Amino acid sequence: MDLVVRTEHGAVRGTVNGEISAFKGIPYAAPLDGPRRFQAPVAPERWDGVRDASAFSASVPQPAIMPGVPPLWNPGDGTDSLSLNVWTPDLGGGLPVMVWIHGGAFLGGATDSPAYDAARLASDGVVVVTVNYRVGYEGFGWVADAPANRGILDQLAALRWVRENIAAFGGDPGNVTIFGESAGATSVAALIAGSAGQGLFHRAIAQSLGNLYSDEDEARKIGELIAGRLDVPATAEALGSVPSEAIHAAQSPVMQEMNADRAAWTNSTAYAVVLDGEVLSELPWEALRSGAARGVDLISGYNTDETKMFTVGLPAEAKDPAAMAQGLRLAPSVVDEYRAGYPGVDDAELYTVMLSDQLFRMPSTWLAEGHAAGGGRSYLYEFSWPVPGLGGALGACHGLDVPFTFGVSESELTAAWFEGTVPPDFEGLSGELRGAWVSFATTGDPGWPAYTAADRSARIWNVPPTVVADPIKPSREIWRHRFPA
Repeated sequence: MDLVVRTEHGAVRGTVNGEISAFKGIPYAAPLDGPRRFQAPVAPERWDGVRDASAFSASVPQPAIMPGVPPLWNPGDGTDSLSLNVWTPDLGGGLPVMVWIHGGAFLGGATDSPAYDAARLASDGVVVVTVNYRVGYEGFGWVADAPANRGILDQLAALRWVRENIAAFGGDPGNVTIFGESAGATSVAALIAGSAGQGLFHRAIAQSLGNLYSDEDEARKIGELIAGRLDVPATAEALGSVPSEAIHAAQSPVMQEMNADRAAWTNSTAYAVVLDGEVLSELPWEALRSGAARGVDLISGYNTDETKMFTVGLPAEAKDPAAMAQGLRLAPSVVDEYRAGYPGVDDAELYTVMLSDQLFRMPSTWLAEGHAAGGGRSYLYEFSWPVPGLGGALGACHGLDVPFTFGVSESELTAAWFEGTVPPDFEGLSGELRGAWVSFATTGDPGWPAYTAADRSARIWNVPPTVVADPIKPSREIWRHRFPA
């Protein structure tokens, strides 16, 4: 079988495994050489002949961020890293398209992770595209003479590539769903709430939306701190001459300082989507409330125990709800509200609940609320299936939904969670979730009632899946002052 497909920039040859054809490492933008690392993406040059698309491209520059996991990028790796990958069950199918945007706190991440192998998801009847985009300073750091949010501009460039080319891979460019987790969900929210992506996609799924947005002043201050450690001006030309690994070394102490003084900064990481007035003008849930994306269907959701992955190793005495309230700039009385809203839960657990609310659970809920209030069709979910690893201490932690989304039970993500044994619930629950996502991508209906202010229906992903009303009502009411219902 000839797996050659012609794109607008040249022909590519993929591979086939069973009924799924895969095309990897297809460039959607030019290589990241010199100052181009810090400028808006530009189209790749056309190539003659047939380009091999059997292997992933190099990852974008990034530090190692997961202890014990080999780095995704190393100095000297190739610069042709703004690429995407396509999995398709039918090259002539006219199928729904799902475009995945990975997470990684805007510090790391890449599409060559086994966790994002999309063959299983594609076999359910969709064309799946996964996208590399710039992270760290290259993608989101402040540069005086370059646009902000270059990582989001990369995603937009990839979506334009999908619009122009995906029909040749069996996809319907008129039926595109973007989906992503954590920083990927933050990106999804920015794309649907901003104006730049209009017409490039039709539905969106935000899995564990990360509260990673900042104003221009904070982005500039952080950029100046990092560039100051490098002793270079924050321009594309000057930064383009600095090796990426030197930038990674300079950003690390800045991030440590930010974590030590959380009250002084909006975010605890150096990078976030900047409210620049071009990609995004206001927080996504506020923009959606005004009807910014009324014609885009939306699923938004979170995991029950999002931040247990980050707090599980902390001693109990360090999990102080009063200190957490202060760090989140909340009134001291909020701690009493949490105790009343979650009776029987000890302070160490409340600490994790508060952090989960601030980082993921409330932004995800606000997004669903805002879209419904703005007249859009909106769905909410909570992933509550608890991971068995570490004696159950992680609960339904951050990222746990990703293996179920792709149907991949063995990866660097599941190694600790599943401890070498695939849980008996995995196949059934993964099949249910994938079926809902594919149904939504196909028709706009995931199989449970839409979210409205009247009943606040939400899918609870557990065994068996259920539907409940207002699943985290105490938290929603405590945080209502941050986003009026």
